[in-house]
Amino acid sequence: MKIIQSTYQPFLTLDYIVNESENKLFDRKSSRIKPSDLAPIISAFANAEGGTVVIGIDDKTKAIEGLNALSSDQVNDLVSAPKDTCIPMPQYHEEFLTVTNKSGKTDKLLLLHIEASHEQVIRTINGSTYLRVADRTKELKGDDLRNLEYSKNVRRFEDECNPDATIDDLDTDLLDSYMNILNAKNMTYEQLLNARGFMRKQNGKAKLTNAAVLLFAKNIIQFYPNCRIRFIRYDGTKARTGEDLNITRDYNMERPILGIIQEAKDFISSQLREFVALNPSTGKFQSVPEYPEFAWLEGIVNAVTHREYALAGRYILVSMYDDRLEIESPGKLPSIVTLDNIKETRYSRNPRIARILTDFGWVRELNEGVKRIYSDMEKYFLDDPVYSEPGQSVRLVLKNNIVMRNLRRKGRALEFIGEDLWAKLDDVDHEILAYLASNIKVRKSELVGHTRKSNSTISSHLKTLVDNGFVKPNGGLHDPGRTYSIITKDYE
Repeated sequence: MKIIQSTYQPFLTLDYIVNESENKLFDRKSSRIKPSDLAPIISAFANAEGGTVVIGIDDKTKAIEGLNALSSDQVNDLVSAPKDTCIPMPQYHEEFLTVTNKSGKTDKLLLLHIEASHEQVIRTINGSTYLRVADRTKELKGDDLRNLEYSKNVRRFEDECNPDATIDDLDTDLLDSYMNILNAKNMTYEQLLNARGFMRKQNGKAKLTNAAVLLFAKNIIQFYPNCRIRFIRYDGTKARTGEDLNITRDYNMERPILGIIQEAKDFISSQLREFVALNPSTGKFQSVPEYPEFAWLEGIVNAVTHREYALAGRYILVSMYDDRLEIESPGKLPSIVTLDNIKETRYSRNPRIARILTDFGWVRELNEGVKRIYSDMEKYFLDDPVYSEPGQSVRLVLKNNIVMRNLRRKGRALEFIGEDLWAKLDDVDHEILAYLASNIKVRKSELVGHTRKSNSTISSHLKTLVDNGFVKPNGGLHDPGRTYSIITKDYE
């Protein structure tokens, strides 16, 4: 039996259309709907990820009504609804599926496939704006609407006026540095800011833009508390809470954009480790950095340059674990940049800020930066960087070398135990202690998975290590939640 399905969206089979719940990509409407009443759902799909409206299915009973009861003009009006009811017209495709209606007669369904609008906000002709959120069509107003406009680059947060800041609130040293770069020493600060688009008229008065304050402010937290980088270092490979809290360093960098990158570079470099390893090509030992500097620094620069500064309460978060470095920046990838094309495509959410950072030598043009993150990680025999978009943010994960990771773990465990006692233990003991040294509390099952040894083997080695005072159990012998910890003695 031939399956009835859409050619544009093959997942939309007739069975799916009739029986599945509506969701963020699909909605069904009765053939009795007025074209004007389609405007909100069309706007919502276009402003989100796109979606399909199926017309000819009863909204409540899900019975197939079809379009037979409509005149050709009425069908044409439904087909033209995206063009006639929304401004500007979203890109879309119409499609008809031949079906059997509830009366047993051959009929058709109309599918309007609405494409996502990347550069424009799609509104209804009465000026309302909608967004598809899960299975709901939500009207946007106030801050929600403003944030949508930022994401579509209809308006830019960096170009809007700051109502409170004046030139006296800017750092003259930073302004002087910028003048030197532009060879504009004879200009006044006001002339400079006007010439570079950092001042605008508002109600007849000259006002600094958000970009000017973000870049040059003396006290950035006074105006933008979210313009900061928070660095958290964890002991181990997971973030733990409560009694098992394993944060060993929590540091905030709160400076204007032109100062925060340098501070981040200096501070994070002081937290990274170097290892001494044998270079097989030379036969000599040499220092190997935990991560290539360009990779993590470019990750910071990109986060500062392209983050969404309009998201209140959000900041750049740098998390360091034993096995990886994570850099998370507020806001999803801007406009045409996707996880698939991030190596080849360049687009800035904040072009004025990006231009200044280019003038100061921080931002690389032609998308060289992301490409080189990949190439530098490869040169150091490290895994490719991993980009993702959790929630309303972009995350870059840099993994360090597994060999270096094991060296670090064993080095830490050796410090706990001491060289003489360490030498008396076998390789399985070393692996257990090294893993315990990087994790506060560990279940036996974790050790079985990590070492790939049997449960009985791990039990035997744990008993020996406990008896010798290297490891302590947490919980009773038959406690299913029992964990083990290395005894740290005087080590800090």
